[in-house]
Amino acid sequence: MPTTATVTLKQPLLRGERRPRVALVGRARTGKSTIFRAASAVDVRQERLAGLGVGESTYEECVVELGLEQISLVALPPLDSLHRLSEGDRAVLKYLLWGDRWPSIARHEPEQPQAAFDAPDVLIQVIDATALERDLELTLALTLLGRPLVVALNRMDEARDKGLFINVRALADRLGVPVVPTVAHMGKGVAQLFAAALEAARDEVCPLPQPESPHIAAALKKLEAVAAEHRVCEAFRVPRELLVTQLAENDDWFLREMQAHFPDLAPKVLAARAAAAALLPRTLSDELHADRHHRAALLFEAVTSLSGPTEAGWKGWLDALFLHPRWGLVGSLAIFAAVLFIVFELAALLDAHTSARLAAWVQTWEPTSAVGVVGRAVADGLVGLVGIVVPYMIPLVILLVALEQSGIMHRVAFVVDRGFHRIGLHGAAALPFLIGLGCNVPAISAANNAASGRDRILASLLITFVPCSARSAIILALGGKYLGGFAVLALFLLTPLVIAVLGRLLAKRYSDTAPGMILDIPAYSWPRLRPLLRDAWDRTEDIVTIVTPLLIAGSVVLALLAHFGADAVINTLLTPITGWWLGLPIVLGVPILFGVLRKELSLLMVAQALGTADVGSVLDTTQIFTFLVFLTFYVPCVSTFAVMLKVLGRREAFFSVALSVGVALLLAAAARLLLAGASLVA
Repeated sequence: MPTTATVTLKQPLLRGERRPRVALVGRARTGKSTIFRAASAVDVRQERLAGLGVGESTYEECVVELGLEQISLVALPPLDSLHRLSEGDRAVLKYLLWGDRWPSIARHEPEQPQAAFDAPDVLIQVIDATALERDLELTLALTLLGRPLVVALNRMDEARDKGLFINVRALADRLGVPVVPTVAHMGKGVAQLFAAALEAARDEVCPLPQPESPHIAAALKKLEAVAAEHRVCEAFRVPRELLVTQLAENDDWFLREMQAHFPDLAPKVLAARAAAAALLPRTLSDELHADRHHRAALLFEAVTSLSGPTEAGWKGWLDALFLHPRWGLVGSLAIFAAVLFIVFELAALLDAHTSARLAAWVQTWEPTSAVGVVGRAVADGLVGLVGIVVPYMIPLVILLVALEQSGIMHRVAFVVDRGFHRIGLHGAAALPFLIGLGCNVPAISAANNAASGRDRILASLLITFVPCSARSAIILALGGKYLGGFAVLALFLLTPLVIAVLGRLLAKRYSDTAPGMILDIPAYSWPRLRPLLRDAWDRTEDIVTIVTPLLIAGSVVLALLAHFGADAVINTLLTPITGWWLGLPIVLGVPILFGVLRKELSLLMVAQALGTADVGSVLDTTQIFTFLVFLTFYVPCVSTFAVMLKVLGRREAFFSVALSVGVALLLAAAARLLLAGASLVA
């Protein structure tokens, strides 16, 4: 009896109008943009903060899905310090404090906010772990804002390489905020970071107070009395501690506004500052800055230790290969090249000991009666099934499942994410695309679960062009045997190119925006035999339940058509496509037509239609390549169409069929003309 798992959902769900606003803040070059890109949607809204020129204070915003909940993610311009505010820092601080609802003391500003935006509910400060002490000064200042805060301790890998050990739990306890270690350019910790931000928004817990040193606090008493007046609090609408420090250490905006709006209180502010400076060895501004620097240094020393550079180990080496911003794509391509090489080499051995011997045995049977023809067709169908499944499909599926269980496939998906945005998709669709290398049917189902809206439709349409294990097996079987490795590689490289071009074109047809999603990077693990075999069976069980009957039925139908001469009628009707357009023998019309049942059936029927298993003795290399290009982009199978019909509806399912047929015909004709021209030149 199957067990049922119960999941308790926190209520109310934070999505739609309830979704919290999360702002990424921090100094320049700490990794804010990298974290934003890892989670952002395809379409990102860009706006300018009031007060600065174009390009100087642009922020980006998008909606991000976190399971059933959402956040509005905002990537702000750099914020270096709250000490002696620069124009850029002041613009960011205004946004953090008020959003577009500026208080009365700011309504006389010459440039008011143009875009409507609320002040953030949660701040994520992105800290460079290799420069922790410097960034902690900004952290201490941000605790004065009175907003929930989450710290992203980024570049932890570089800190480790420099021998810097950071006690993350101790830092979180001392600050009273969640601290999440991340390696943003590798996607590590990003999912956990936004989960922590969501919880911070739900709990509305602000950081622990980080008070100034006692001698500073004593010197600020008179300033606190001025800032505590009700009319001042109403006019500035900022936490009292922040207003006190700004009046104490800065001579720019806050002090000027105090002088402009409260001329009776401004002398008291200046007198309080002078009295405080008399009690301190330096000016009040310098003393406050030095005190914050000192407290940051003490905090740094309390949570860090130097242990000497540590070896990354084999996991670190693999991450450097698969998740590196520049070399990750090379590592991903190396994985797929290795998979194809293993399958190609293994297939020759397995084929020689399985389908080749069975085919030689069946060839001796030449029946003349209708019953015998049916029996021979059933045998041919089973031999064809063995010839596709055993040498090609099973090794390919097992390798893909092993890569998925080991965690490598998720890293490949993260790297591919950077390119998926260029075709109008988020990287969350990358994993369904990779699953499509095994079978398009579960891949479309996975895309339906992983994405929504336009992403779901766009991903499903494009997945049908991913060469599944059946199509890959045909490419490897025919192309590898008669065309060579270079032609096989060209066919596989043509696929992502076509998907990229179609993605850009289809993105214009489906122009609705879609929320961003976050790809989690699991830990490496060795694949275990039993789960490996179970998952491989789940991906291939339809061979027994669907493919085998279709193969046998298709083989029988094809044999009977040939026996009674009816196949000639179909071939004649399809002559404009097979003979004129594709330049293939017209006897291949039936195999092309029945190839919609399953692609494995096409290879079997080609051999039957040509009257020989040695396809190369009848077709030249141009015809074989043209035929493979057509089969690669032609409708994958009836099962794929059925799941498209279920997931997307009748309109999009038939559009998918028309799209795949049109693309297959255009590319096959182009390949034919190109190769024919090349042969003439040669």
